[in-house]
Amino acid sequence: MWRLCESAHTVLTDEGGVILSERTGRWAYLTPTASAAVMLLLASTSQEEAAGQYAERYGIGVGPAAADVRTVAEALAAQGLAHDGQAPARTRRRWWGWRS
Repeated sequence: MWRLCESAHTVLTDEGGVILSERTGRWAYLTPTASAAVMLLLASTSQEEAAGQYAERYGIGVGPAAADVRTVAEALAAQGLAHDGQAPARTRRRWWGWRS
């Protein structure tokens, strides 16, 4: 199951979106279609399911839809913002969570 990392914070709309990396302090800006792909990935149990919904939403074939969804998923994983759920999410203690 694809998911965003714990340190990633999102604002997603049909008009586009952004993801803030708490680790780097950088924003990843998303196009409307990339934002839709992320929303579908988060709501689906697999990339294939997300690609099917993406294809239906945009009226394109499943092959191109799967390529689009995979590209978004891989790009966000490469930036350290998401993972496929097979590797445990990196946990990091935040300064405000430390106990004396």
